[in-house]
Amino acid sequence: MDSDVIILAGGLGTRLKHLVPDLPKPMAPINNQPFLSYLIKTIKNHYPKRIILSLGYMGYKIKTYFVNSFSGTELLYSEEETPLGTGGAVAKAMSLCSSENVFIVNGDSLFPIDFLKMENQHEKLHSTVTIAVKEMSNFDRYGTLEIVNNRVVSFSEKKPAEKGFINGGVYLIDRTFFTGINWPEKFSLETGFLEKYVTSITMNAFISDAYFIDIGVPDDYQKAQLEFPTLFMS
Repeated sequence: MDSDVIILAGGLGTRLKHLVPDLPKPMAPINNQPFLSYLIKTIKNHYPKRIILSLGYMGYKIKTYFVNSFSGTELLYSEEETPLGTGGAVAKAMSLCSSENVFIVNGDSLFPIDFLKMENQHEKLHSTVTIAVKEMSNFDRYGTLEIVNNRVVSFSEKKPAEKGFINGGVYLIDRTFFTGINWPEKFSLETGFLEKYVTSITMNAFISDAYFIDIGVPDDYQKAQLEFPTLFMS
């Protein structure tokens, strides 16, 4: 694929600290391998131009582990001196990107979509932003998106839902549009960009039924220990 990828790997991971007190959340071990290695593996299978790791809390542990490449894929680092929020982290990391569009991937969730197919849809629909979404049932941990004819029209707060489309934490953003905005130093990608601009730009959904897990809570972190051996058998 033609796009660079930014992985947001700077979170504090407060809900996992009692299980992995000495590591940043993306480095939480799943069957003796860092979660981040599984995430990078699923991305590199689609041949990105390069992967930029956005680092924050204990970022040096990520940099020491991966150094400058992973299985032949170039790794660059964007390092926060103070927490910038997800939006501020993306804005900083964008300076290391050169592709027309840039994928943004949450560093604590795994949603192994077809990145090339998402990129093709993004270009075909002339999207400014494409969000990878998954339809789920009986959940209360996630906010939902309202989608009309593939267009994202609104976001809803986290609440119990029988069925709905959730944000899978994978985005494809027009780099020129994003870098053309005078952003504050610290802001949220979700509320400060996506929700703010949802009605004024072409924001589309890429619907996927791929496996999804967010290891940010202990129950799902333990679930990953059981499910990843089968998921990554090959």
